Amino acid sequence: MNNTVCAVVVTFNRKELLIKCLNSLINQSLQPEAIYIVDNNSTDKTEELLLEKQYIPELPESYDKKTVMQTTKNNVKIKYIRLSKNVGGAGGFYEGVKSAYEDNYDWVWIMDDDAFPTKTCLECLKPYYNLEDTVALASLKVDMDDNILYHHRGYFNFSHGLPIQEHITEEDTLTELTDIDMASFVGLLIKKEAIKQVGYPKKEFFIHADDLEYCIRLRTVGKIKLVNRSIIKHAEGSVKGTFKKSVLGITVDRRPYDKLWINYYMQRNLIWLGRKYSTNKPSFYTTVIKNYLLTLIGILIFDDHKIKRIQFYTNSYKDGFKSIFDNDKPKKILYD
Repeated sequence: MNNTVCAVVVTFNRKELLIKCLNSLINQSLQPEAIYIVDNNSTDKTEELLLEKQYIPELPESYDKKTVMQTTKNNVKIKYIRLSKNVGGAGGFYEGVKSAYEDNYDWVWIMDDDAFPTKTCLECLKPYYNLEDTVALASLKVDMDDNILYHHRGYFNFSHGLPIQEHITEEDTLTELTDIDMASFVGLLIKKEAIKQVGYPKKEFFIHADDLEYCIRLRTVGKIKLVNRSIIKHAEGSVKGTFKKSVLGITVDRRPYDKLWINYYMQRNLIWLGRKYSTNKPSFYTTVIKNYLLTLIGILIFDDHKIKRIQFYTNSYKDGFKSIFDNDKPKKILYD
């Protein structure tokens, strides 16, 4: 095995962050052999900025269907895959991992467009390429102020109903290597042989918990190692989209109606995972019922559009149980 590396970056309407991410990859002390950019049909002229920065060649005349363009920059192969519709992060990672695997790279390094590997990030992973029984390597993830983001690396616990990720601790970061069960899709380096065994990310999830689901599969065929000397920064640039609301002296975070659609996917996907992997089914059903009732109470006390919100959350729970992955449904419920 030559240990060739293809970085896969999924982007949607964050062109300035994307360029910063790509620059971080191009300027690695150990360069990846290739960078695959998966564009989820951005509408902010991402492709024009990529052209200006020489990450893609001249644009084709039409974007009516999936477009693939290739070039080379600083000795790194660049493949730009522009999708005909936004298929979410999960769909984007599916396309990118599939393309890199089919092009026969030994490792696939996946990350969001707001992730910035530090200069020696990949170089610090290289010494561990040939670890026995290891199928993936994860960099330590920090914010832009170098604070460790503990909740993005962790361990599985399927005995408390819904899948619970127990976060790494400060102690876990003090060793050279740490065995973990899960790493978010920011700086996860996956071996080709593991992809052959477990397949690609679950595109049906659209967004949220797709990294958790994929790591569950990876752990069935080998180990995931956290390499603490390898550092990747994450801007987490997406808008949180919540606000504070108080009723009778109780203050809670609420999602505005126009941002509510995003909540559907996490709820649906976690319930699907709980049904599939929970080792404590009574606790799973008890937790789901309790969470659903608390959600209804919260809507009745704090929110506007109460009927629509109840219909929305009811569908997210029901679809998780029934394995319904209609990713256009949440906006249809709320806005049609």
